[in-house]
Amino acid sequence: MAAATEYLEISGLSKDYEGCRALDDLCLCLGRGEFLTLFGPNGAGKSTLLRIIATLTSPTSGRVRVRGFDLEEDAAKFRMQLGFISHHSLLYDQMTAMENLVFYGSLYAIADPEARALELLRQVDLHHRRHQRVGGFSRGMRQRLSIARALVNDPAILLLDEPFTGLDQEASALLAERLLLLRQWQRTVIMVTHDMDRGLAMADRIGILVSGRLVFLARRDHIDPAAFAGLYRAALAGEVMS
Repeated sequence: MAAATEYLEISGLSKDYEGCRALDDLCLCLGRGEFLTLFGPNGAGKSTLLRIIATLTSPTSGRVRVRGFDLEEDAAKFRMQLGFISHHSLLYDQMTAMENLVFYGSLYAIADPEARALELLRQVDLHHRRHQRVGGFSRGMRQRLSIARALVNDPAILLLDEPFTGLDQEASALLAERLLLLRQWQRTVIMVTHDMDRGLAMADRIGILVSGRLVFLARRDHIDPAAFAGLYRAALAGEVMS
C-alpha cells in the first residue's frame, strides 16, 4: 500500500437537512490504495458522506478533492475519479450484463467500451453470463456486476455503501473475495458497513462516525479486534475521541 499521495481530501465538510446537521465539520485524508471502513449507528451520516463524495447530493459547507480535482470547481473531472457501489445496483434489468457495462462505458466516453466490459466481466467471474439479462441474476451476481460497473471508468476512489446487505453467506463470502482484489488494483476504498467482522478484516484504517462527527480514526493494525466492540460502544456513548 502506498499512502504518500493523498487521493481523497475532505475538509470542514458539513451537511444540513431542514435544520438537522447530518455531517458536522468532518475532515479526512486517504492515500492511494488505502481501504477505510466506516462504522456508526443508523443516522450517523455515513451514507450522506458517501453520497456527497459521489456527487449525488451537495454539501452545505466544506471541501472535497479527489486527486486534486475539486467537487465544486472541477465537477466533471471529479466524477471521472469515482466509482460507487451500494445495495442498489444501478443496473438495468432488461439489459444483459454486457449491455449494462457497454452502456456505462459509453457514458464515460471509454475508448473501447466493449473491450473494457469483457475485461471487467472476466475479473468478476461473469464472462460466461455476459449475454444474460440482469433481471435473472442472483443478488450476489448483481453485486459482482455492480463492482464491474463501478470500475468501468477505472476510478481512483471506490465507495461502498452496505455492499453486503441482503446477501446469503455464500454470496457474501464471494463478494468479500472480489472486494479484496481491489487492493491488488490499488483502488482507494471507503466502505460503510454494520458487519464488524468483515469491516475489520478488509480495512487498512477504521473510522467511527457518530452524529455526523468522525469520533475515531485509527490504523487497523493498531486495533485489537477482540476489544473493538467495546471501543465502538464507548464511542457511541461519547467516551472515545481519536
